[in-house]
Amino acid sequence: MSYSVGQVAAFAGVTVRTLHHYDEIGLLAPGGRSRAGHRRYDDADLDRLQQILFYRELGFPLDEVAVLLDEPDADPVEHLRRRHGLLVERIEKLQRMATAVEHAMEAKKMGIQLTPEEKFEVFGDNDPGRYAEEVEQRWGDTEAYRESQRRTAAYTKEDWLRMQAEADGLNERIAALMGTGAAADSPEAMDLAEEHRQQIVRFYYDCTYDIHTCLGEMYVTDERFTATYEAIRPGMAGYLRDAIVANAVRNVGDV
Repeated sequence: MSYSVGQVAAFAGVTVRTLHHYDEIGLLAPGGRSRAGHRRYDDADLDRLQQILFYRELGFPLDEVAVLLDEPDADPVEHLRRRHGLLVERIEKLQRMATAVEHAMEAKKMGIQLTPEEKFEVFGDNDPGRYAEEVEQRWGDTEAYRESQRRTAAYTKEDWLRMQAEADGLNERIAALMGTGAAADSPEAMDLAEEHRQQIVRFYYDCTYDIHTCLGEMYVTDERFTATYEAIRPGMAGYLRDAIVANAVRNVGDV
C-alpha cells in the first residue's frame, strides 16, 4: 500500500511543500515513485514521518531529528522509551507553565499586582486568589468589595509583606492571650478583636461591627477559615469569634 504526497500531507496535517522539503534534505525520502515519477509513501515512511513530527513538536531542529532517527542499530524499544521520557518532561513543563498562568489570573482577579513568585512569597499556601470567584459571587455587588478591589490594586509586594507581618503579629498575640486563660469577653480579648477590625478598615474596607460579627461567624462555620486559625492555636477560631461579638456588643450594643 502506498500513498501520494497529497494523501500523506492530509494524514499528517502538514503541507505538501513540507514533505517536498523533507525529501530534498534527505530527512524523509519516499519509498517509491509512480510511473509518472510522483512520490509514493509506504507505511514505513509514515512511521518515520510520525517520529519527525514528534521531535519537531518538542522543538528539535531538523538536523538533530535526522541524527536521532538515523542512529545505527537503534533499538526500537529504547527509542520509544526515550520518546516517552521526553513527553513526560514536556508535560511537566507545561503543567508548571499552566500553574503559573493560573496564579497570574487569580492575582488579576483579586487586583493584586504581583508576579506568581511574589504571590507565593507573600501568601504561601493561604493565597486569597484561590477564592476570588467565590468572593466576587458573594460580595461583588457590595461597596466593601469594590473598595477592597480599589485598595488592593495599588498595593506593592512590600505593602503585602508589611500587612501580612502585622496580621501574623496580631494572631500571635491573640493566641498568647488564650494561653493565659483570659476569657474571650475580657477587656484584653475585646481590645485585640477591635485591633483585628481596625486592620481590616486600614487594609481593605470600612468594616462595621455588623460586618465584623459576620466575619467572626465565618471563622467557625467555614472550615477553610477555621483550619487557618486552628493551625495557629486549637480553639482560636471560636475564641476570636466570641471576642469579636463581645467587642461589638461593648461598642454598639446587641448585634
